[in-house]
Amino acid sequence: MSAADLAALAPDLESIALPRRQILESPGSAISTVLFPESGIVSVMARAPYDRRIEVGLVGLDGMIGFGALLGDELSINESIVQVPGHGWRVATTSLVGLMHRSAALSALLLRYVHAFMAQTTQTALANGRSKLEERLARWLLMSHDRFGSNELGITHDFLAQMLGVRRAGVTIALQVLESRRLIRARRGQIIILDRAGLKQQANGSYGVAEQVYCRLIRPDWRRAIED
Repeated sequence: MSAADLAALAPDLESIALPRRQILESPGSAISTVLFPESGIVSVMARAPYDRRIEVGLVGLDGMIGFGALLGDELSINESIVQVPGHGWRVATTSLVGLMHRSAALSALLLRYVHAFMAQTTQTALANGRSKLEERLARWLLMSHDRFGSNELGITHDFLAQMLGVRRAGVTIALQVLESRRLIRARRGQIIILDRAGLKQQANGSYGVAEQVYCRLIRPDWRRAIED
């Protein structure tokens, strides 16, 4: 956002820690604040009865949690949970919406992000329905790498299985496939990315479309900004 918009928002920003597994939103809960992660990764999960859930989006330094309020909804529709710990900035929904009414530039920027996130979720739906598990896993690792800025990602097989909506045994086999191709190294509670270009090939077209939309709408150099 512009320096002027950031200066106007700064007095209302509150720095908060984002510990692993913290639930930031639950379906049906009031959206009283909007969160901008500064580091870490948040998974946005769709939920249904009988504890059925699957990840529909990832948010890191690139975005925000709670944007439903910017569209006029007072209640969350998904669950947002911290996948990789970090910290962020929280602002009261009323304060952010008020500033959007006063700044057309800020309003346009935040709504462009909502559109970019919609592109991500549509590509996730396509990958979930039409891609092999090892392709989906490669895409997920690339998306997490984009937002984390490190080749070492602390994640368990169980959590990956929950994110991808599959059984743990399936995740184990998919990790073995990627490891056999020397794309990653899997350890207990940790995955190390060895070959990002190879992971893109393995993703087989499921990665890249939503990322291009984000680059076009928000910031072409966002990955370099995360690495810095």
